[in-house]
Amino acid sequence: MASTHSFYQLTPIKIGCQARGIDLSKDVSDEVIAQIKSDVTKHRIVVFKDQHDISPDRHVEISKWFGELESSSFYKHPKSPSLDIFRVSNDETEGCTNVGRTGWHIDGTFFQKPYSYSVYHMVHVPKRGDTVFAPLNEIIMGLPEDQRNKWERLWMVCDRRGNIIHPLIYSHPETGEKTLCVHMGMTDAFMWDKGTPKERMTDWKETAELLKEINHEFIKDNKAIQYSHKWEVGDFIISDNLAVGHEAAEESQIPRKEVGLRVLHRITVAGKEIPTKKYEVPSV
Repeated sequence: MASTHSFYQLTPIKIGCQARGIDLSKDVSDEVIAQIKSDVTKHRIVVFKDQHDISPDRHVEISKWFGELESSSFYKHPKSPSLDIFRVSNDETEGCTNVGRTGWHIDGTFFQKPYSYSVYHMVHVPKRGDTVFAPLNEIIMGLPEDQRNKWERLWMVCDRRGNIIHPLIYSHPETGEKTLCVHMGMTDAFMWDKGTPKERMTDWKETAELLKEINHEFIKDNKAIQYSHKWEVGDFIISDNLAVGHEAAEESQIPRKEVGLRVLHRITVAGKEIPTKKYEVPSV
């Protein structure tokens, strides 16, 4: 069922909503910006359709509605139109390749405060090359109680050298719902029972076993929990990076000669909080 307010029409999709009836290339009021921010928090993903005239500068401007931008961590491709835009592609002459292909993740886990939002604009749409999303709270709440309690004891070690360690399960800073700090391709180890006498680090074998267990929850039941977004010309997505995990589909790297050019511009908004459990953890 469609949901309409005076600014644009929202239609539910598997995760989030599609929005129609607004042109983001034009100036909008503070009231509209507040509504968009509220809808992104509520729905986690908002796909704005028919956005054909959003310039790189406007992409940056829209992203700044959500906070300070964070662009220090990614490679600046020569064809990127802005230092704040991460340009990815299936053609290395057009953008960075193999991006998002290291497994399920949120962006920015290597920071003390992972990115809060991601803002995507597909500027060249290929025949195939989805971006796939998964709802993190639903994954947690779908776990058997004993497995959920086990995950509550785990902290992901993103970089042993930089001492970046986050709780696997923590409280979303805006909604308070439980969410995951996960990056299948950037987890050096896990720490059990951080801050207690039972604290210990996993070895490579146990780390691999835990990553396999976590990954299973994203792919089980024939990927039932996933939403695979098939890009169309004019799609502009704002997502809550802390509420949904994502990865680029394998098809995103099919050569240009087979599926056409794929160029995605992504901007990331800096994190606002260090991941923290704002609830009492069950004793085990």
